[in-house]
Amino acid sequence: MFKSTVTDLLEAALIERPDLFLIDFTIQGDNQIKVIIDGDNGVLVEDCMFISRAIEHNLDREEQDFSLEVMSAGATSPLVHKRQYKKNLNRVLKVKMASDELEGTLTEATDNDIKLEWKVREPKPIGKGKVTVKKEANIAYENIVEAKVMIKF
Repeated sequence: MFKSTVTDLLEAALIERPDLFLIDFTIQGDNQIKVIIDGDNGVLVEDCMFISRAIEHNLDREEQDFSLEVMSAGATSPLVHKRQYKKNLNRVLKVKMASDELEGTLTEATDNDIKLEWKVREPKPIGKGKVTVKKEANIAYENIVEAKVMIKF
């Protein structure tokens, strides 16, 4: 009963703010509510406050004791939602698949797959030395085990 009420409140808040989307939502045994959100334009503290208030202000603490934590997906958290890929276009991703791992710039994110591009140094076809070659790969979402944005300073 409590979980369905919180779920309904969370869904209503996300409908009101279509730029935000849910990454994770759990309620632990002692009514510890944890919500992780992301947004098409990032997540501000005000966005977390909006979601928090939408839930907290509609629950009765006299009836149910609970704790509520609303946060944004961390910078080092794996990407789990297709909208996160679209939001991170032109950023460097490290993508793990069952048999391989690639690191490259995310240049395209469709409903079915992503496209990574990167450069490698390879031996020249003729003569000595190396030449820089541009490579690319299309990876279907179902083949991605884990994808993370690589933060470079």
